Amino acid sequence: MSIAYWCILIAAALPYVWVALAKSAAPAYNNKDPRGWLAKQDSYRVRNANGAHLNAFEAFPAFAAGVLMSQIASVDPARVSMLAVAFIVFRFLHGIFYLSGTHGLRSLSWLGGLACVLGLMGSAAMSVAG
Repeated sequence: MSIAYWCILIAAALPYVWVALAKSAAPAYNNKDPRGWLAKQDSYRVRNANGAHLNAFEAFPAFAAGVLMSQIASVDPARVSMLAVAFIVFRFLHGIFYLSGTHGLRSLSWLGGLACVLGLMGSAAMSVAG
């Protein structure tokens, strides 16, 4: 189960990777007024990196809950690890596709991450029900 726990840690850190890219993608970042600075940016890279940052935060709670639910329900650790690693891969690709403006692939990678979360939660539910 430690692989899945490492994936939780990676998923928790991923939003900060994207926001660091957003802040470094344009000159004169203003830490006194980060939202005002962001609103003034016309760079798609800054906006997209910030979008990836926010979306990574949105995806994290359900993923962490899915891993923990699976552990509590004694789901096969290999299945949990596989779904957790796949989630990280999908979420990393989601950020890359967000930054590059590749909307179709971004949506597919988002869907892949969601499928992993649903797989984790569904596995936990089935394990407890059966």
